[in-house]
Amino acid sequence: MSYYLNLSFLSNELNNLQKAEHKKRLSAEARCMLSQFEGRPVLADDIARETGGRPFFPDSDTDFSISHSGSLAAVSLVKGKNLRTGCDVELVRPRSRAREIAEEFFSAPERDYIESQGRFDEARFYGIWTLKECFLKLRGLPVFDMAGAPSFICSCGGQFAFGAAVSSPLSFNLYELSGNAGGRYMLAAAFEGTENEPVEIRWFSQESLACKSIANIKAAINPAETVSPKI
Repeated sequence: MSYYLNLSFLSNELNNLQKAEHKKRLSAEARCMLSQFEGRPVLADDIARETGGRPFFPDSDTDFSISHSGSLAAVSLVKGKNLRTGCDVELVRPRSRAREIAEEFFSAPERDYIESQGRFDEARFYGIWTLKECFLKLRGLPVFDMAGAPSFICSCGGQFAFGAAVSSPLSFNLYELSGNAGGRYMLAAAFEGTENEPVEIRWFSQESLACKSIANIKAAINPAETVSPKI
């Protein structure tokens, strides 16, 4: 069993599309990646929704999460009973309310991490945002619950960490993606249910972006086994 993070970069095809069509194409590409994993065509009607809006396949042990931003579509996948996943990707770009969002939804250690180099670091802001968002998507919670998401920076020693106890093992992977013409993205994926499983990243587009691992956070039931990598 493995956890998968499927990616597709469609910049050349999306540059001249209207916003609605742009989003439609990315959603279709995400379903295409699901189809290849499932070995059958996956249509929009094949995907059901939990009460909170979280997508799932009825009568299937495949759990998945979809995200897209800019020209990048991402799908995290895991197959197995009682396993869950969530992913989020964000194009790093100026956001007028970024400081306000950080003040309202991020912990003090997270805000210190974002501004630790003497300026507001947009990539670090989106890194924390995607970690929180992938956790909410794993749990099936809306973005409006962002304030209730645990902190991902420890106040002791300046480490990435999942600031909450867990009843089932959790792992988080944070990546930075970049390319000459593709912009810069922050990508986070969360997996729940099995400890120490590797994540396999698979590209489904002709063009791929350079992928740099920023952090791998493991939250174990036994706190002594929890991994909190240094910044």
